[in-house]
Amino acid sequence: MRDVSLPGTSVDGAAALMSASPALSDLSCLYQTEFVRSARAVGVLWAVCSLCFAIIQVVILVQPSWIGTADIRPPQPSGTLGLFEVCLESDWPVPDCRGGLSSLSPLPSFQSVAVLVGVSLWAVWTSVLCLCLFRFCSAATVYKICAWLQLTAAGFCLALACLLFPDSWESPEMRALCGDSVRTNTVRGNCSVHWAYILAILGVLDYTILATLAFVLANRQDALLDHGSADDGMNTR
Repeated sequence: MRDVSLPGTSVDGAAALMSASPALSDLSCLYQTEFVRSARAVGVLWAVCSLCFAIIQVVILVQPSWIGTADIRPPQPSGTLGLFEVCLESDWPVPDCRGGLSSLSPLPSFQSVAVLVGVSLWAVWTSVLCLCLFRFCSAATVYKICAWLQLTAAGFCLALACLLFPDSWESPEMRALCGDSVRTNTVRGNCSVHWAYILAILGVLDYTILATLAFVLANRQDALLDHGSADDGMNTR
């Protein structure tokens, strides 16, 4: 016996498939729109955080607040120390600072640390300036460039600077401020770690988070391009 197909069966299946295609296309367009909106919102947040920490790193570099004295009595010196200056308290409201901040000459014992923080500062500001490339390059490419800058140059150099800074604690500047009991990797005597050094350590974590977020945004942009090309291929069929 021959198989007898019911008339209109294939026609009904084709009609149902054609009626379902617009619904699938609308759902795909809606998903793509929400995808782009969320990616843009997170991208703006990432850019603002990168700019804010670039400004904070300028403060970290120039402020003489890496090491400071505790509350001590007048016979002993009281003040703070940074990469460029040593500031001692005086009878005037303004402390007496000695160093080469005006000529950008770091203290001799902290030259390597200052260079590493400067390279990290250059890298993070370069990543901020790379935001202008959004008008000329794909978003995924820009995110990847900024992520590598923040992770390798900025994060690595700042982490290395934080590790090398305690090795210079036996310098004459530290001994004059903190006393002869200061040792490498150990703050003793009258001194303690101040907010600039703590902020530099937190900056390493911040760079890691920003770089990871930039890589995630780049991957999302790549996925968006792949999804768009797949939709174009279906529409041309």
